[in-house]
Amino acid sequence: MFFFKLIIIFSARVFTIICLQAIAYFVVAFSSTIAMSLAGVVITSLGCGLGEITFLALTAHFHKSAIGGWSSGTGGAGLIGSFSYAFLTEPKMGDLSPKVALLIQLFIPVLFFAAYFIVLVIPDTVYRPSLPPTTWLVPKNYDEFIQKDRKEGDPILSKVPQREITFKEKIFLIKPLLHLMIPLSTVYVGEYLINQGTTQLIFFKCSKSFGLSKNSQYRWYQVLYQFGVFISRSSIKFIELPTLVLYMLPVLQLLNMTFFILEARYWFVPHIAIIFAMIVFEGLFGGSSYVNTFHKIHKMVAPDVREYSLSAASLGDTLGVNIAAFLAIILHNGICNSWKRYDDYIYS
Repeated sequence: MFFFKLIIIFSARVFTIICLQAIAYFVVAFSSTIAMSLAGVVITSLGCGLGEITFLALTAHFHKSAIGGWSSGTGGAGLIGSFSYAFLTEPKMGDLSPKVALLIQLFIPVLFFAAYFIVLVIPDTVYRPSLPPTTWLVPKNYDEFIQKDRKEGDPILSKVPQREITFKEKIFLIKPLLHLMIPLSTVYVGEYLINQGTTQLIFFKCSKSFGLSKNSQYRWYQVLYQFGVFISRSSIKFIELPTLVLYMLPVLQLLNMTFFILEARYWFVPHIAIIFAMIVFEGLFGGSSYVNTFHKIHKMVAPDVREYSLSAASLGDTLGVNIAAFLAIILHNGICNSWKRYDDYIYS
């Protein structure tokens, strides 16, 4: 999608994202079959993917601090979303059904609409259409046209126009980003193998899990993971990691993944508190890799191709998530097949 998205206006992309969000809530809330639930997950993922490349590209029209704001916001969204769902469905707290909990959160697409179309001050460098459908695609060299209309000394002159890029140039522009995209992708492979392939298989008796049920344990795993992501994605305002550390994060995340695989297979951890701590570290590694990667790309690429480069670089984490999703099926089934000897423990 990032190869042709530059011609689609931001407002259309954002409106599509909002619609996908709302549809996904309804589909999952009223799901009665596995196929319907999976369809809701696909719709959600489509909205998230479109949202990432859209808003990363939009940051090219703002000060570089927008990357930190975007990353912190996504981390906060994950934390608030996971915590609110865990709180609403936890028997000792909200004690609501998953259906009711999801429908309550339908205010989020409305909030999203207001944030973009009412609250956000859109820079002049972002093309805005009028009513006729012929204006709904970004005209060629739009940035150059509006740049010529500005007066000397106007702050908008500091915004460099985004030039037209051929398909061949788009491929070529990805090559200098690979030294950052590959480590990011590897971190996400480890991260989502943990989330999708092991944590569902790690649970404890009530006496070793603060009295949490099996389902509650998994929900709070997600809350703590998102807490780690939020803290690390917000860290760019205070500390910027050197590139060498970004190369070390995949190693640390893969070691973390190995720990979770062994725990899912052998259950050697005595208490859930240790798992909680390790999950926070998982989120810290992933969030740090994400925000520092895009921050460095924002600084290193030429300003006139920044919008494309930022959205194209998102292929790194997306590819990592997809690789992990397929591998997680094999990993999950393999661990489950080795569990026969532990039946007495599972059902005790």
